[in-house]
Amino acid sequence: MAVEGSGGDLAHVVVLLGAGVIAVPIFKRLGLGTVLGYFTAGLIIGPFGLGFFSDPETILHVAELGVVMFLFIIGLEMQPSRLWSLRREIFGLGLSQVFLCMALLSVVGVWLLGLEPIVAFIASSGFVLSSTAVVMQMLDERGETSTAPGQQAVSILLLEDLMIVPLLAIVALMAPGESESAGARAMQIVIALGSLAALVAAGRWLLNPMFRVLASVEAREVMTAAALLVVLGSALLMDVGGWSMAMGAFLAGVLLSESTFRHQLEADVEPFRGILLGLFFLAVGMSLDLAVIAAQWPLIALAVIAFMVTKGVGIYLVARLFGSGHPVAVTRVALFAQGGEFAFVLYAAAASAGLFNVEANAIFSATVIISMALTPLIAIVMQQFMPRTPQSMDGIDAADGLEGNVLIIGFGRFAQVASQGLLARGFDVSIIENDVEMIRAASDFGFKVYFGDGRRLDILHASGAAEAQAILVCVDDRDAADRIVDLVKTEFPLTKLFVRAFDRGHALDLIEKGVDYQIRETFESAMAFGHAAMIGLGVPADDAQAITDDVRKRDQERLELQIVGDLYSGRDLMRRNVPSPTPLTTPRREGRVYGQENADADTAERVE
Repeated sequence: MAVEGSGGDLAHVVVLLGAGVIAVPIFKRLGLGTVLGYFTAGLIIGPFGLGFFSDPETILHVAELGVVMFLFIIGLEMQPSRLWSLRREIFGLGLSQVFLCMALLSVVGVWLLGLEPIVAFIASSGFVLSSTAVVMQMLDERGETSTAPGQQAVSILLLEDLMIVPLLAIVALMAPGESESAGARAMQIVIALGSLAALVAAGRWLLNPMFRVLASVEAREVMTAAALLVVLGSALLMDVGGWSMAMGAFLAGVLLSESTFRHQLEADVEPFRGILLGLFFLAVGMSLDLAVIAAQWPLIALAVIAFMVTKGVGIYLVARLFGSGHPVAVTRVALFAQGGEFAFVLYAAAASAGLFNVEANAIFSATVIISMALTPLIAIVMQQFMPRTPQSMDGIDAADGLEGNVLIIGFGRFAQVASQGLLARGFDVSIIENDVEMIRAASDFGFKVYFGDGRRLDILHASGAAEAQAILVCVDDRDAADRIVDLVKTEFPLTKLFVRAFDRGHALDLIEKGVDYQIRETFESAMAFGHAAMIGLGVPADDAQAITDDVRKRDQERLELQIVGDLYSGRDLMRRNVPSPTPLTTPRREGRVYGQENADADTAERVE
């Protein structure tokens, strides 16, 4: 079913994009993550699925640029001082993990899988190099890239990317036949060091002046092209020097991390990074050779289990040795226990050097791909069954026997402001919160907050909800707020209920449930913000107040229409101006401000 014909190339693109667009949302909705979605989609459309593609290797080589761009963006976030502060993690933690896991995997390869020592060493060395793409994508989805464990993970990945260079050199030295002359090896070293020096010099003295010149031209497409040129050029330069392309892009990002153009570069590269990284995962899924798996499934299954378990043991031991707690060590095992994309490079080099035969290359490549596909599932399972660290309850009082005439549920930034007027007026206010750290922080400012989850009926009774005149639901979780509202309306229907709404849709739901009062959490602050912006732009105070009052009035009218209609009812009210002859602001760069002159007022445009 391979796509052919004059429109074949375009059809290939459509199939690739369609596979990702269909599979990724499904897997995200199932909680399985985007990586596994791409892998599955690639397997379905690949040569061993529907057969839309017969040569996934070509796509894989192009898609590796996604990993390159990912490392460039990471480099932009890593100022040299910050990178220097991670030197212990990079060269201590990273090297320890690589060497220990390499030794353990080599022993398992010889003892359990019956491999020749050289074959076991190369297979183990490739499997040690975890997938930068998989790990970084998972960290990015979890929002953990900038956390301390996330930074340690990035440090390990950087060291593993560096290790591909000496490992390729070792494979070349182990190759049978005539070895390279000392002069040839010296020349390779000179080229490698020269490419590294050229990249550092360009980053220090060329890139920033170049971007300043391009920015003065004010051509956005040229800036985007320049950003791609920097990423791809640095990757090419390091590849020519025998280094990893990803390391070249990372180093270019680091050199530009303190540039004033850093955020612009990140914005320009990000769309290409996302598409190419997805394409990389698709290509890896296509590369899974089902014929080899069918013929050698016992050996491949044993290799996957043995290598992942053994590597996981090594990762856990190193993590604990370097002071990480049990949860962090287990999480690192889940992220790093797979092989990675650099294994394909190492195995291909070994095959070219005669150290791997075709069958061994296919078997161990399949082992790496399966381990990469299993990683998101393993991370989900470990997260579900990970024993949660018990919170210390020292100095925390549980809600029990409270008798205030006002009960506040949730004491974040919203409730902290809302409660002050009630306390100042002398109301007896009881406050419950299920975040221990929030309770401790509130106590530092003189608030007495009790521990309790307002979603539980027994906690509501213990908090005095049955005797309270009013219950204020101030939690910042919509689902939790809805659960509390349902409980209160069922069990305490006569109690006044005031609720913080998440957004307009939530406010409409709360009105339908019959709460006494609801307010969108950002509405009043946004109204005040807009009023202040008008004043700051030169709008007379009376006009600004009149406009603000009109916006508030129209918002209420729209809400009333939505109650009997739907969310889109009354949308024509959103952009209607006040019926006064007040001109809107003219562009500042023309030197005019609101209400500056009658002539300006006569020519100012209106938004009807």
